[in-house]
Amino acid sequence: MYTIIDIETTGNGIKGNRITEISIFKYDGHEVIDEFTSLVNPECPIPAFITGLTGIDDDMVRNAPLLEELIPQIVEITKDTIFVAHSVNFDYNVIKNEFKLLGHDFSRKKLCTVRLSRKLLPGYNSYSLGKLTAALGIPLTDRHRARGDAHATVLLFHKLLRAENADTVFKQFLNSKSQEATLPPGLPKEEYLKLPTTAGVYYFKDNKGKIIYVGKAKNIKKRVLGHFYDKKTKEITLCAETTSLDFEETGNELIALLKESAEIKHHYPKYNSAQKRSIQQYGIFTYEDRNGIIHLAFNKIKMTPNPVAICYSPTEARQYLETLCSTFELCPKYCHLQENVAVCSHYKIKQCIGICSDLDIVEEYNQRVQDALQSIKEVEATLVIKTNGRTMDENGFVVIRENNYAGYGFAPTDVTIAQIEDLEMFITPQKNTLETQRIVESYVRNNPTAVFAL
Repeated sequence: MYTIIDIETTGNGIKGNRITEISIFKYDGHEVIDEFTSLVNPECPIPAFITGLTGIDDDMVRNAPLLEELIPQIVEITKDTIFVAHSVNFDYNVIKNEFKLLGHDFSRKKLCTVRLSRKLLPGYNSYSLGKLTAALGIPLTDRHRARGDAHATVLLFHKLLRAENADTVFKQFLNSKSQEATLPPGLPKEEYLKLPTTAGVYYFKDNKGKIIYVGKAKNIKKRVLGHFYDKKTKEITLCAETTSLDFEETGNELIALLKESAEIKHHYPKYNSAQKRSIQQYGIFTYEDRNGIIHLAFNKIKMTPNPVAICYSPTEARQYLETLCSTFELCPKYCHLQENVAVCSHYKIKQCIGICSDLDIVEEYNQRVQDALQSIKEVEATLVIKTNGRTMDENGFVVIRENNYAGYGFAPTDVTIAQIEDLEMFITPQKNTLETQRIVESYVRNNPTAVFAL
């Protein structure tokens, strides 16, 4: 037994979306045996553009029942049925979320007539409800009203049930392990199946082949599936536009991060926002107090005109100072990792000799601070970060020249790397940006044993 459903909403994504109209046809595979249609009071204003699309305005729903009043009827008519809709994840998730807000659960098996149509009726230019029904000669009246769209979907579903190989395809789609109900409506399952489970960069593309999102992952297939399960409005919209996927393996997360950053700068995808925003930098700086003790601290870069080092988040700056503290036996209090304390009592750093409790000599402490500062200033001519390659027969590497990211590459494991010339033929040159600088510096600080000088 099936229930073919369509809803009209206020158009505010998934979590902020409120239902304004719902129509449900109960269908036994041969004929409609029950129907439920109702306007719904969304308890909020309906945007003008939604009224322009659907014709439903505030006056029409003012005296309509609240969704809470309709829940018993919705539950009863959909009980023990398979939830069917055109782009089913939208309708299903809005209803499920609305039920949840009202303290009710809603769980049904589901089928998507977009995905079924692509599989059983291939070759059409568009699988939107309006264009597909027109191409198939299926009447569609009252477009963008719940009953009109739901009734047209019933007629489409009737045709799909009788298409060649329908039994096999329906069983496949209803198999809980098939993930068919999870995939975006316009994305062939083969596109998802081709993804590897290794580290790399992945691309979401629209029906014109344009890249609309770039991401990185330790496990590409698992991460992409995470997008499909995510119910945030942005993710729902992104997936709805996605018709193909692409990827490039990198063998490790570091190169994936760097390549993702470069690809975002190159393609400027519409759904990437993080690296389009300016990064807040934090400067590590030093000053001497009235007692002659040299302090290390951090602040926003605009407040530190001559920083000795640059970090890209407060957490990273604190971790950097913690490393200096531990390495050079400095005091957490005078590195401003602890404020408003008489003597330091850091939970992790125990190397303080006692400058905060007058057990250390100021000159000796300051010399250790100077040693720490000198370690920051020391720059090797060329540094190489060694990483995993894409196969067992190669190593990945990232090249840093005079503290600037210069590029990445992959070299066979049997190649001896003694000087930069040994790597030149394998390097893919890259631009050094604030984002890549942050990525590389953070990696070097957290993985010093992976770095060697040439």
